[in-house]
Amino acid sequence: MSQRDRFEAIYDAYYPAIHQYAARRTGSPDDTADVIAETFLTAWRRVDDVPEGEKALLWLYGVARRVLANQRRGAVRRAALAERLRAELAAERPVTPVELEHVRAAFDELPERDREVLALACWEGLTGEQIAEVVGGTAIAARTRLHRARRRLTATLERRHFPEIAMGEA
Repeated sequence: MSQRDRFEAIYDAYYPAIHQYAARRTGSPDDTADVIAETFLTAWRRVDDVPEGEKALLWLYGVARRVLANQRRGAVRRAALAERLRAELAAERPVTPVELEHVRAAFDELPERDREVLALACWEGLTGEQIAEVVGGTAIAARTRLHRARRRLTATLERRHFPEIAMGEA
């Protein structure tokens, strides 16, 4: 019997049991699938180490148990990292000065497309050529988009800051 044939026999015989084992111990079908995949990947890589007969199932349970433990440790590490990053980002988040809140409000009113090119130019300090690289397109198109976005921002600021001028009541 070839290694492939042996692995296929193990897979066919014990897949349902490993599936149930994993499904009872995970919170989602995706996690269950990951445990099954990792368990049988280990079995494939170590097919010569898989015991014969009924002991193969016990060996697979042991592998699945370790895969689940690794999965849990990874989830704990990711949660801790996410929490640490949230705390760091909250501490480093730039605060909009009160005198510029009207600018932020006008910026937020713009369409996403305008906000993106303005942010790339003003916050990230990118040139038209660099913006084109980020958003995909030509430098001329990026500069045109940036010019139009600046005009729309100016118009929004004027309308918000000087409503009587914007409405033609000067």
